[in-house]
Amino acid sequence: MYKVKFGGKKGKTINLVESPDMVAIRVKGNKKIEKAQLSRDSRAIIDDSQEVAAFPEAGVTVRRVSQDEGLESTGSTRKRDAARAALKQEKDVRFAGRVLQDADSGEVMLYTENFFVKFLDKTSEADCLAVIEKYNLRIKSKLPFATNAYFVEASEGTGLEVFNIAEKLLEEKNVEYCHPEIVQERRFKDVHVLQWHLAQTTINGHAVNEHINIETAWKHTKGKGITIAVIDDGIDLNHPEFAGRIVHPFDATQNDHVPMPKMEDDNHGTACAGVACAAGLPGGASGTAPEANLMPIRLRSGLGSMAEANAFVWAADHGADVISCSWGPTDGEWWNPMDSTHNRFTGLPDSTRLAMEYVLNKGRKGKGTVILFAAGNGNEDTGNDGYASFPGVIAVAACNDSGKRCVYSDYGKSVWVSFPSADYGWRAFQHPAPRSEGLRTTDRLGNFGYTETSYVNTFGGTSAACPGMAGIVALMLAANPDLRPAEVKDLIKKSCVQIDKTGGEYDSKGHSLYYGYGRIDAGKAIEQAKKAGTPAPATSTTGQGVALEGTIRFNSKGDVPFKEDELIGSDFKPVKRVLGLNLKLNPASRKLTLRYMVNTSDDGVVQSEKEGEYVGTGNSRRRVMGVVLELEGADAGKYDIAYSARLKGRKTLARAKNGKWCGTSKKRGRTMEALSVTIKEK
Repeated sequence: MYKVKFGGKKGKTINLVESPDMVAIRVKGNKKIEKAQLSRDSRAIIDDSQEVAAFPEAGVTVRRVSQDEGLESTGSTRKRDAARAALKQEKDVRFAGRVLQDADSGEVMLYTENFFVKFLDKTSEADCLAVIEKYNLRIKSKLPFATNAYFVEASEGTGLEVFNIAEKLLEEKNVEYCHPEIVQERRFKDVHVLQWHLAQTTINGHAVNEHINIETAWKHTKGKGITIAVIDDGIDLNHPEFAGRIVHPFDATQNDHVPMPKMEDDNHGTACAGVACAAGLPGGASGTAPEANLMPIRLRSGLGSMAEANAFVWAADHGADVISCSWGPTDGEWWNPMDSTHNRFTGLPDSTRLAMEYVLNKGRKGKGTVILFAAGNGNEDTGNDGYASFPGVIAVAACNDSGKRCVYSDYGKSVWVSFPSADYGWRAFQHPAPRSEGLRTTDRLGNFGYTETSYVNTFGGTSAACPGMAGIVALMLAANPDLRPAEVKDLIKKSCVQIDKTGGEYDSKGHSLYYGYGRIDAGKAIEQAKKAGTPAPATSTTGQGVALEGTIRFNSKGDVPFKEDELIGSDFKPVKRVLGLNLKLNPASRKLTLRYMVNTSDDGVVQSEKEGEYVGTGNSRRRVMGVVLELEGADAGKYDIAYSARLKGRKTLARAKNGKWCGTSKKRGRTMEALSVTIKEK
């Protein structure tokens, strides 16, 4: 048994076991195994085995070797070991190694000899380097998205010992997070050959009017000046629908600036990019934000790879306003309720989690870049997907041309919004066939891609819903560039149309497990964004026009917009835990600044270095036990800043003001569940 911990010393442990009948084979030159030069005996081994997972970007295939009769239920490794020994002799084979699986789900997990390690923020660089040297590791890169974070590697041939090294590293007092780079198969969230377009139309004599009201939105903006990053497989940069609007292209897998399709099946990204921002040329296709810039980021590496984290950081550092991700863990068979894959949980590695937090908090020059994920196509709970359910992310489900849920679309508390996409008819579920054929979007040029033309009419799944929704977010940001990710989520909530009111089972707050807050109405979304405007000075409370703005972060809720004089979190059912805050004064002034400290259960007391900076815990399993807020500067004496909190198990609110602790600064204390802050003139 091998162990990996996500979330630090007290985080979630993933147990891995060695497969008795699988072999991971890497071919030199990253060729497919079918094209490798092999001896007759080795070719027979390949022909007699079954591929269970593939990592084509690395030239790796994971194959199950057929067992001899009588050995299948014994767990014998004899056939596997014989296959490994034979394949290792082949000149075209770089390695033939053992395979690990998640002990609970059975998911194939490849390991490398690389590690992600993050030291406590207060640790000096010299102490960080000393620990790295102690374990004979080499620094591959110092990571920009988190303080004291490194990507390091062990010497070649370390093999499975990487797991023991990671455990020992995590025991070091200054190490906050550490895990080997373990990679699992990354799946796109497209279904099969079905989808339909966005505007009202007639199909086979039947009116289809379940659209998103895009034409109303386009009267105000088509997304000019906003950049959508599409993290996907290769994107055809030469497609005329993207001409003149491609910015900062990047291949995160090969670490170069040419994210063009490089493999035969690099088709998905071009289609997704078109749904978001194709220009709508005559006879072509139109995305939801046809004048937005496209930042194409190619990612063919597996889930959990360092390339995955780097892709997010590249997007934020190079000006992406919105990031669209139509991929994630393996989906179960949507038509098969007995498929055990439905119950698999895929956690979010610390490396990717910290990169996403960096994007949400530091992107757009501190306003935060919006991240959207496809909910998934397994007809299963998004709660098992650590990517789509991550707080702060917008999870997009798919609805059909009848205003109902697409039969495959994932559901759950994390689903935030629905966007039209293709559907299937499925008699076993009493689910009628759609009227529409599919969404027209961009395809690779020439004879490549899904078709032999430059467009495809049949793109679908939540893969199509996600970039379509990303385009709507781009329109919102074009209408109001000051919006933060939490504000965008809140405005989307107010801009949805409740569809399927009978089957949607909307709760008292208007949320449905199947549709989120409903199908997006693009016209309403732009109207809400324009209305939001710049926060008005709170002259009613200060007399000087000084107000607070920002967000309060909760576990399983994400960033919630701050409202002065309101106990944020008091109405959450079930109750949520406060994780941290991100506040600043409006308008900014050299004579008045805000400082705040948060006492967390993992890092202890954490203090802001500047206004608008998130301070708190980055781990949704942790909690906050106390806060302090204080005004500094020449005008500080003119105001009082008062704050109160609801603490778990306490009937009355804890209250404090002007730099005094609300709650506790000690290592143990009551969990903070709601928070209120007010500035008033003395």
